[in-house]
Amino acid sequence: MMRSSGSLTHLRHLFDEFPTSRDLVSWNILIAAYVRHDYIHTALHLFDVMPHRDIVSWNTLLSAFQNTRDYHSTFRYYLLLQSSGFRPNHYTFSIVITSFLASSVDILIPQLHAQIVLLGYTSNTFVGSALMRGYANLRDHSALCCVFRDILEKSVPVWNAFILGLMDLGLTLEAHTAFNRMPRRNIVSSTILIDGFLKNDQLQKARYIFDKMDEKNIISWTAMISGYVRLGKYFNALELFPVMIRSGTRPNQHTFSSILAACARHSELLIGEQLHASILKYGVTDDIVVLSALVGMYAKCGNIEAAHRIFITLPEKTLASWNTIIGGFAMHGLARRAVNAFEEMSSSGIMPDQTTFVHVLSACGHGGQVLEGERIFVSMEETYGITAEKEHYACMVDLYGRAGLLDKALSLIKGMPMEADVVVWGALLGSCAVHSNSEFSSNAVEALLKLENDNPAVYSLLSKIYGEKGVWSSVACLKIKMKENNIKMHKAGSWIG
Repeated sequence: MMRSSGSLTHLRHLFDEFPTSRDLVSWNILIAAYVRHDYIHTALHLFDVMPHRDIVSWNTLLSAFQNTRDYHSTFRYYLLLQSSGFRPNHYTFSIVITSFLASSVDILIPQLHAQIVLLGYTSNTFVGSALMRGYANLRDHSALCCVFRDILEKSVPVWNAFILGLMDLGLTLEAHTAFNRMPRRNIVSSTILIDGFLKNDQLQKARYIFDKMDEKNIISWTAMISGYVRLGKYFNALELFPVMIRSGTRPNQHTFSSILAACARHSELLIGEQLHASILKYGVTDDIVVLSALVGMYAKCGNIEAAHRIFITLPEKTLASWNTIIGGFAMHGLARRAVNAFEEMSSSGIMPDQTTFVHVLSACGHGGQVLEGERIFVSMEETYGITAEKEHYACMVDLYGRAGLLDKALSLIKGMPMEADVVVWGALLGSCAVHSNSEFSSNAVEALLKLENDNPAVYSLLSKIYGEKGVWSSVACLKIKMKENNIKMHKAGSWIG
């Protein structure tokens, strides 16, 4: 009865209309349907009122908690499962271990392992793969290898899980050796190796494996492209993308978001526009990740109006997308628009984070919006409960410095709850250089030389200040000191972006 309907509403209607036809299978199917549609509370209610349960019922509910990353409920109901007289099976253990990964209860994985040994599931593929992920997460190489050895039938997925664990531990040579020992491999095997090399910053080895692959899918292409982007090799990513297209592989949302990031970092507006056309061609126009990446690409490549036009069409505006457009306005010196976007985001119910405040304070600094910047800085903790970090203080020092309020900038630094770093003091020294103020620069120089006494930018800015004041004897002393300390001038730079 219940299997023939694909509609959740229809399923529930049939279930309610024929109460005498309900059996354990019907209850399990309905609960699973609610879990698939993320109606966890309804699934939990049905589980609580169902007259009888089996291990499938328990596994279905546990999988719901795993999907929502509610490891507390997973733990509680796993204990309840056992106290109710049920024996966990291999699916149960796989679900529970996966739910515990990277949580505060992952220390319980060895205890689950002991129970798995007791119940005779050590050679099960599902359980073994989950345990290997668990021990890799716990950084336990010995236990990872022990679990792998205990699995009698080492299928390709088992080898893949083992290699993934070794890569997560940074043991790239051992992972590569295991890869070479595999009796059979698939695309996933090679992709895991490529991704592992990239995450361990071994780009050449990753590309070597990638080039040797007889067959590539979108996951392997995207892994290589995103690896290039993550390691700052934007041109290589931009070169590889058209090769992928010529191979007949259709890009997905992850591919587009990675290659758009490469365009943004490499300031390739023309290529970015061509990618935008490709996104329209391939019909990936309603994906929030791709659209947000487009906003970032246009903003960083100089076309803030195009970025804003795409932003306002987003079906869902996330914190990340708000941060991108506010950062774009800040980058283009559009302080008023950045502040307006910040206010609009807050009004929409999206809570800002520390990145949001860096962007909007930076915008206020570049736009000379001192009062607005002060108001927003104070609101961080008073309104939003966010503690200001060093980068926020650096933005405020820069804001005061650009406005010539050097006394306020120095007072803010002295009142910081943490020790100012080179970015904060560098912002003050940079402002002193802009306003040719040697009085306040001495405080910044003294602090900076304590933190980085070999930084040529400090000497360069101080030399500029003395030179503009005509204090040539001090300029000469600086040059002598630089020569004594073997400090060479670099091209001009800034602590503030």
